[in-house]
Amino acid sequence: MAKKVLVLGEARDGELRNVTFEAIAAGKEIAGGGEVIGTIFGDNVTELGNELIAYGADRVVVVNNDKLKDYTPDGYTQAFLQVIENESPEAIVLGHTSIGKDLSPKIAAKLEAGLISDATAVETDGDNVVFTRPIYSGKAFEKQTSKEGTLIATIRPNNIKALEKDESRSGDVSEQEVEIKDLRTIVKEVVRKTATGVDLSEANIIVAGGRGVKSAEGFEPLQELADLLGAAVGASRGACDAGYCDYSLQIGQTGKVVTPDLYFAFGISGAIQHLAGMSNSKVIVAVNTDEEANIFGVADYGIVGDLFDVVPLLIEEFKKIL
Repeated sequence: MAKKVLVLGEARDGELRNVTFEAIAAGKEIAGGGEVIGTIFGDNVTELGNELIAYGADRVVVVNNDKLKDYTPDGYTQAFLQVIENESPEAIVLGHTSIGKDLSPKIAAKLEAGLISDATAVETDGDNVVFTRPIYSGKAFEKQTSKEGTLIATIRPNNIKALEKDESRSGDVSEQEVEIKDLRTIVKEVVRKTATGVDLSEANIIVAGGRGVKSAEGFEPLQELADLLGAAVGASRGACDAGYCDYSLQIGQTGKVVTPDLYFAFGISGAIQHLAGMSNSKVIVAVNTDEEANIFGVADYGIVGDLFDVVPLLIEEFKKIL
């Protein structure tokens, strides 16, 4: 076990992402009673430190720098390495997000340490910390452990349960100054193409459409159902390739990998590339006119029928329940 664990917090639009709290929970398991230190980078993020404490961090190191307002590989790498040098953690945990996937190998290379990526579970076995992670596009799982050096791991969102928020938890929130220089990349503007609402990678419920949606307008009832359930809307690559929706909604081997509690698949045939991105969902409900569609092979519940008949019925029934 590691006696000191450093966890990188991620913020979006001034709010911490759920994967941050899940990473803290993973850090607590890794620490085995040791110290979990949260760290957060940005331009004005000191106030977020207390929220990290409420979710289980023992103390927090905040780095405020106008060059860290938006993520850049150079800026975050320099800042993170300076915090690591100051804290000397035995383990480092990040979310398996776009930032975590880009930053973690850079940090691992600088520290000459191994990296365990995309972990879906963390457990202890004596003095060893054992991570479970998917392989072969989710068809199998392997267990990995780090034998020596600094342990670095990324945690897949929506897999490790966060600790309950407790405002009564106390801990020190301090600021550390860092030197950021020679940036090769400067972010001038961030343009988001994703739909507003629930983050697809962290959603507990996802309503996804495939080629069977037939058009961009065909996603409208799916969006209505998603709004009703507080869900995110996703899509197969086939729907994206057909121009029915933006590629930011794509779920699959070349898109986002998701593990919601409930996954609706409407008009999705179940190509292996798509299954790689969603087959680990806790409950899968599939609707397709083809009773031989591959999607029914992984679905917990299947409906052979036209989604344009089924979705309005689901909306009507959920309205009664909710």
